[in-house]
Amino acid sequence: MSRRVIDLSHVLSPETPMFPVYDPVEVANRFTCASDGFYVRSWGFDEHSGTHVDAPAHFAEDGATVDRIEPAELVLPIVVLDVRERLGGDPDGTVHPDDVLAYERRHGPLPERCAIFALTGWGARAGDPVAYLNADAAGTLHSPGFSTEATEFLKSERPGVRAIGLDTASLDPGESSDFAAHVSWLPSGRYGIENLANLDQVPPAGATVVVGVPRFEAGSGGPARILALLS
Repeated sequence: MSRRVIDLSHVLSPETPMFPVYDPVEVANRFTCASDGFYVRSWGFDEHSGTHVDAPAHFAEDGATVDRIEPAELVLPIVVLDVRERLGGDPDGTVHPDDVLAYERRHGPLPERCAIFALTGWGARAGDPVAYLNADAAGTLHSPGFSTEATEFLKSERPGVRAIGLDTASLDPGESSDFAAHVSWLPSGRYGIENLANLDQVPPAGATVVVGVPRFEAGSGGPARILALLS
């Protein structure tokens, strides 16, 4: 049986939109085929660059670092919550528990263990860093994210959800100053994925995610190649 593979990762480059507290990606040629007979580049980036994983340790001092995330947690059924219509382009919109309940009414119960990815539509802006981060005159970002009501609901009522992700620069709505969704979700031993791409090509149910994040020693996260496998 043939299997289609969807790349849910953006290309990492110096033009990659970065959350304001992080430095831009840097890259330089160290060796070239023309001069040295082989090609190698040197990269400089923060762990939370491009499409990346937030490990539990990102917001929990005693949380698992990225190298200690269990392999079984990195291959999971995907649940895609398409909230584009409900959000209606609201740059400060959030994912709510009702979005999960509406999904279940239409598609049935969530898998026993799974990753929930929110399709907000914001990823369409990823090619324009200014539009993607959407900062106002005061420097406050405006983009959708998960509400704490959603993260608390998932932890208590749907504990089989091991990861959440979305097509924006942060699990929290951009205007958040306390990172409440991160604080709610990551210390529970679960992880997050930010800056996902091509979620509109993934069906609501039936796909599997493979999270190819490097095992950075004691890392708080890391850029990742995220693949959706469709049967």
